[in-house]
Amino acid sequence: MSNFGEDIDLAADLWGTVVAVQANFYQVQLDSKGYSSQEGYPSLLCTRRSRLKKIGQTVMVGDRVLVEEPNYTDGQGVIAEVLPRKTELKRPPVANADRVLLVFALEEPSLDVWQLSRFLIAAELTQLSPYLCLNKKDLIPTVEQQQWRSRLLEWGYDSIILSVAQNQGLEEIKQQLAGKITIIAGPSGVGKSSLINKLIPAVNLRVGKVSGKLQRGRHTTRHVELFELPSGGLLADSPGFNKPELECNPIQLVRCFPEARERLAMGQCQFSDCLHRDEPNCIVRGDWERYEHYLVFLEDAIARQEVLNRTPDAESNFKLKIKGSGERSYEPRLESKKYRRQSRRSRHQDLQTLYDEEDW
Repeated sequence: MSNFGEDIDLAADLWGTVVAVQANFYQVQLDSKGYSSQEGYPSLLCTRRSRLKKIGQTVMVGDRVLVEEPNYTDGQGVIAEVLPRKTELKRPPVANADRVLLVFALEEPSLDVWQLSRFLIAAELTQLSPYLCLNKKDLIPTVEQQQWRSRLLEWGYDSIILSVAQNQGLEEIKQQLAGKITIIAGPSGVGKSSLINKLIPAVNLRVGKVSGKLQRGRHTTRHVELFELPSGGLLADSPGFNKPELECNPIQLVRCFPEARERLAMGQCQFSDCLHRDEPNCIVRGDWERYEHYLVFLEDAIARQEVLNRTPDAESNFKLKIKGSGERSYEPRLESKKYRRQSRRSRHQDLQTLYDEEDW
């Protein structure tokens, strides 16, 4: 790799993209200044100005930042400014993302339509464009592949069917990802890490084996990081999760289903707050495949909303409990004064008071 200090105009502003965050350090990939894609662009490990911390300016993966005081010998710099974000996600914490790439397997593990539906809704809630790819096509007949694709088209999603192991369908994905910041997500064991290794050979991510007993993959990713695609664009590999949280208002949930949006585009329900269950003159209710999914997820959304509505300060009165499966639930906190054990000093003081009273 060339000497970056000789090729960069130090008088010009240095802009780059944050590709990784750990503690108070930020890995920033600087914009191209005369480098070829084969040669690579300089990357600096940066801190942020204390001024940004004072004004409450956070720095996220995907942020566009201004770098000052670059030291190319030590590979360090300081973030002085953060540009306004086009988009901002909390889980995973990524800024300026353009789309979500959902990766599922057709077999090993077999495709679970309920799990797929949940991931698609979570992707819709990000308000980013979801892009669906189904891996391991080499494990099922061509007829079944086409049946899956036709079924998903009825859901409102086009999909690419590929085989990472046999290098089939990779070129189409590269074209879809070029020039964009994409978040890749999906269950464990479906081939996400293997796909990234194919798209970006230099990354060499750890690949998790699928558990033969549970038919679930072991998580191999522990933090969010952006990887540069050779054809242009950045790919965010988010920490693996089996059941994404669906945090939305019950009224908004229906908009996460393309099938329902299509029905709503043709007219309106009789009631503006229709939940599309038993209300009269509802145009959404019908025999579309995922209507049952909608009803189940709606009950979850209503239950969550009821918990949040019990008090204006729900976080202080309810604690979030996360089970081993990743499922979240809220439980009331115990009243600290009522159940807190009395301190030893207080007990001794009470005993001393009783002794003094008796002595008096």
